[in-house]
Amino acid sequence: MSQRSEDDGGAESATPDGGEALERLNANLAKVDALSKRLVAAMGKRPPADQGLSGPSQDLYLKAGAAYWSDAIANPGKLLERQASYWGQAMSQYMEMQEALAQGQLPVAEEDELASDPRFSNPLWRTHPYFSFVRHQYALGSEAIRKAVEELEGLEGRDKQRVEFFASQVIELFSPTNYFATNPDALEKAVETEGESLVQGLENLVRDFETHGGELLPTLADPDAFEVGKNIGTTEGSVVFRNRMLELIQYAPTTEKVHKTPLIIFPPWINKFYVLDLKEKNSLIKWIVDQGYTLFVVSWKNPDESYADCGLEDYIEDGYLAAIEEVKEITGEKQVNAVGYCIAGTTLNLTMALMKKRGDKSIKSATLFTTLTDFSVQGEFTPFLQDDFVDAIERQVEQDGVLDSYFMSRTFSFLRSKDLIYGPAVRSYMMGEAPPAFDLLFWNGDGTNLPGKMATQYLRGLCQGDRLAGGGVDLLGETLSLKDVTVPICAIACETDHIAPWVDSFRGVTKMASKDKTFILSESGHIAGIVNPPSKKKYGHYTNDGVSGEAADWLASATFNEGSWWPRWEKWLTKRSGTKVSARKPGDGGREILAPAPGDYVKEGKSI
Repeated sequence: MSQRSEDDGGAESATPDGGEALERLNANLAKVDALSKRLVAAMGKRPPADQGLSGPSQDLYLKAGAAYWSDAIANPGKLLERQASYWGQAMSQYMEMQEALAQGQLPVAEEDELASDPRFSNPLWRTHPYFSFVRHQYALGSEAIRKAVEELEGLEGRDKQRVEFFASQVIELFSPTNYFATNPDALEKAVETEGESLVQGLENLVRDFETHGGELLPTLADPDAFEVGKNIGTTEGSVVFRNRMLELIQYAPTTEKVHKTPLIIFPPWINKFYVLDLKEKNSLIKWIVDQGYTLFVVSWKNPDESYADCGLEDYIEDGYLAAIEEVKEITGEKQVNAVGYCIAGTTLNLTMALMKKRGDKSIKSATLFTTLTDFSVQGEFTPFLQDDFVDAIERQVEQDGVLDSYFMSRTFSFLRSKDLIYGPAVRSYMMGEAPPAFDLLFWNGDGTNLPGKMATQYLRGLCQGDRLAGGGVDLLGETLSLKDVTVPICAIACETDHIAPWVDSFRGVTKMASKDKTFILSESGHIAGIVNPPSKKKYGHYTNDGVSGEAADWLASATFNEGSWWPRWEKWLTKRSGTKVSARKPGDGGREILAPAPGDYVKEGKSI
């Protein structure tokens, strides 16, 4: 019997294999049942959220619908032509597939906009009749939607932009790769693993619902792969000051001599500061210390509902001004050089305008990383900066006291939904893959809340009202504007930044009153363009004399430079940092050490 089984694979050999397969199937079914119960329970914990945060108001739908029907009535031929063209292409593709199959051939896949899309890289999208048909029908449908919206008349600019954005979201949502029955990668994986990938995918889905309090937000990076202070954010330093808004970290020197003027970095409080210190080889923090600077970095408090009434004035007074005074006291210097990143750069400009009004010359120079100060063009954020969404945010923060990090994460993710929502969801929930151990994505998921008052001030006064570049922002008894910013400025923007577009950053710098202005344009985006160490030699940068006129003209006559902008900026900073003095260490002069870097505030709370 044993010999027969080995020689001819007889029926008796199939019994144990079939039994094992049945056992695995039953085990997986039991897991699915248990996971389904957990899923229902997790979804039931979803906190109530304002419906206005989930989509545009009905007013936009009415405007789009009215414009569409008005166009149809005025020019019915155009509508019929568009519909006939779509139907004709769809039917033609269907008939070609049928004819090829009738002749015993595989349909020939024509090149289309999806040819280079990695989502459709599986050969079955081109060789299998079913998947080829689905792919081409999706391409045709997507193009039909885009053309219909593009040719829609009767909508104002911002309304048109919003309709285009939400139409693109519909197109991304209905990609066949997002659904199990039309995703060959997921189907193949399920067959190969005898359904285990689906069970693992369901486990991942349940985990995300449970982790995010009933909200669905795909986990982008392995949450257990990193620990701040252990394998990321490890540059040696100490917390030397703490208040309700921040911890001030002083980093240990690595050179015997340092520049006389200290440097302080204000990172954005939308995320945490350790993006500048992910690991030693790409840490801007360590690189600055190694160049011979006394470096201080602010780590912001992750606010809870008790910070509901905390506004921009609190960030300025108890944040910027308090930190600058501490740095001056610790180093014995009268001035500091300051860096502001993103929203922290915007608020640094408010702080410098206030200091100008008060006659305070504590800031010697300022560096701005991907900073917006002129919001006259809202760019990709236009869909989220209109009254319906901002009204909903105001209602939500009135209820919660803070704008939960979940809403910020979701907003940024939808700007790149294919890469940050649907792609990770497919890999995690349909393929059953574990999220990668990727430090940058781990940081990206480690979001922070925003105080209710501050969020409203920023959205209403700066983003919608454009008051910093316009008539001024009323804060702390003064009207603050860019014309009050007079210190030397070095602004670094990033070429493909979709959060702070470089042309908008450039336009803001031209409106500052500083006589000494430098503008550097780095290749890449909002994070990679800044975290761009010289050792990688990956992204170059553009430079030009002067900062005036139009951004396009500046770039047209700019010089491209290979490699990172860090050394160029450091040369600029050196000229404004004084002579060399003996290195300063945390705790010098009896200053109390409150905690080792990266401190306690950075570890508070988890993003949801």
